Amino acid sequence: MAMYREVDAIRVDTEKRKVAERVVNDMEVHLKINETVSQRFTTSPDALREFATGYLLGEGLVESVDDIISVEIRENMVDVRIDLEDFDIRSELVMGSDCFGGWRHRVEMVEPVESDFQVHKDDIFSAFQRMVKSAVVWRTTGGTHVAALVTEDDFMIFEDVSRHVAVDKAIGSGAINGVDFSESFIVYSGRMPADMLIKVARVGVPIIASNAAPTSSGYEAAAETGLTMLGFVRGKRFNIYSHPERIII
Repeated sequence: MAMYREVDAIRVDTEKRKVAERVVNDMEVHLKINETVSQRFTTSPDALREFATGYLLGEGLVESVDDIISVEIRENMVDVRIDLEDFDIRSELVMGSDCFGGWRHRVEMVEPVESDFQVHKDDIFSAFQRMVKSAVVWRTTGGTHVAALVTEDDFMIFEDVSRHVAVDKAIGSGAINGVDFSESFIVYSGRMPADMLIKVARVGVPIIASNAAPTSSGYEAAAETGLTMLGFVRGKRFNIYSHPERIII
């Protein structure tokens, strides 16, 4: 399936007229894990292997890609088999997190990010400019979020109708390609609530930067997990909300 398609619309400004508009395609994806756990997501129709890999890592369902035995994709079904003795316990904690104390309990399960990695402020601005220029579907439809995993050698960018899935895809791509997450950072478009920050901290990425705002839960999660969080990256400014020592001014 293509990332977008044309539809008929009526444009109203100084007059009314028929136009052809491009809208982003979305689909419901059924992720099944070890035939016992299943989740449904609304996503864009590309990079489903990267999505599944990033989701498993970001939610703590696997420790590394070595724990993933297979990922089989059939249309909108992603069937994953993983090898973990404590999978039942992990899956119950993830899928039923609200019953175990919500995001605060999940923060307690995340090892703090311990990375001396630093980024110059100009590298943040350059990464955002590159992200915007590379976001073809967003520029065409206005209907996607964008996320990129940035290293010294790679710029792995993904667009998706879900901001969480966009980040999952970036993380999954990094894991599949053997990226050292402790020497990378993520730039993306969208708010920063706790579940997003936990996902990033769990895989060991030390810095996340967004053009949008954090929520209070996101602020607390970043502070507690050792994650450097930047918000309102716009033009030549941004706010640093936590652990500023990783940003070279």
